[in-house]
Amino acid sequence: MKCRHCNTELTLPLVDLGAAPPSNAYLTKQTLQAPEKYFPLRVLVCTQCWLAQTEDYAQADELFNHDYAYFSSTSTGWVAHAARYAEKMIRELQLGKDSMVIEVASNDGYLLRNFVAAKIPCLGIEPTASTADAAEKLGIAVMREFFGEALGKQLAASNRAADLIAGNNVYAHVPDINDFTRGLKAALKPGGTITLEFPHLMRLLESTQFDTVYHEHFSYLSLYSVERIFRDAGLRIRDLEELPTHGGSLRIYGCHAEDARQTTRTVGAMLAEEARRGMQSAAVYAGFQAKADRVKDDLLAFLIEQKRAGKKVAAYGAAAKGNTLLNYAGVKPDLLPFVCDAAAAKQGKYMPGSRIPIRAPSALMEQRPDYVVILPWNIAEEVKQQNARLAELGTKFVTAVPHLVVS
Repeated sequence: MKCRHCNTELTLPLVDLGAAPPSNAYLTKQTLQAPEKYFPLRVLVCTQCWLAQTEDYAQADELFNHDYAYFSSTSTGWVAHAARYAEKMIRELQLGKDSMVIEVASNDGYLLRNFVAAKIPCLGIEPTASTADAAEKLGIAVMREFFGEALGKQLAASNRAADLIAGNNVYAHVPDINDFTRGLKAALKPGGTITLEFPHLMRLLESTQFDTVYHEHFSYLSLYSVERIFRDAGLRIRDLEELPTHGGSLRIYGCHAEDARQTTRTVGAMLAEEARRGMQSAAVYAGFQAKADRVKDDLLAFLIEQKRAGKKVAAYGAAAKGNTLLNYAGVKPDLLPFVCDAAAAKQGKYMPGSRIPIRAPSALMEQRPDYVVILPWNIAEEVKQQNARLAELGTKFVTAVPHLVVS
């Protein structure tokens, strides 16, 4: 396999998680009767541009289809995060009725609804019909397409170039990251701003977040790699923020390379920090597999111990990262009888691979398990607050990443 950015042959492994079905390919009672499609799940690192990337097997249209079940608005914390961002951008960029905001991968309208409320023209780009339908019900215009250079040029030619292009947790999801970045360049007005949020590879390594590896994530991004990709497309990263979301993310602020705004010291400081941690050397990636295996083994041992002790265990959050963890650990309904999730689109379905049934959150109070494993550890505090009554009744909460914690 060649690097998706610089075409260098890939020889440095990060992690091999065996084979798994796409993490958002939830099963119905009907599809339980059919075989599932599994793909190898391996991450390799380019030793030239240091872009970490999944091995090429699955195609984007197999992963992001009409029945895509991830709805951003399910997490109240994420909705609040989006509202704060919109307020900040409107204020700092002085956006108004003559501006244009484009969100790439606009999902169910969780972000753009804030711009609609402020009467700022906006457009969502979203290829999955299930989420695009939800956005349109909020009065958001949506183009149901995958984004790339051709679409960026089309938007500019039709007088829909943007003052602000937002992309939250989409940059890691694109198979052709060069084409996508050239699309950002083409669709951006002179003087315009691009913001992208993505989980930071440095934090993934630091906290053994191997469960964020899944087929929908084609790339695992450092600032060093993204800066190179932007530069090659005629763009520049002028500023960044560190965010606590998804276990530690970056929000980068991009612009045309020739933009008069100066690059902040924050960008150079983060590049220096990545270099200090050895992220442009093979050694930092070498021990990751053993750390992932330890997390997997500890969770499996815990579940087996509780089964033998006659304890009741359930899980919360039918998230993609949970599917990665459960499938790598080989967990089935005998160890984890059900998973609860607040997303109505997932309820009544089954987790891919493990085939664990997904139920509404009310099942937790009905069953009163001894332990609840919170699979999306990034929203663990939110889940605990929502289920405070369970804790009062004696239920304990468990997270597996970066190491097993029972609280």
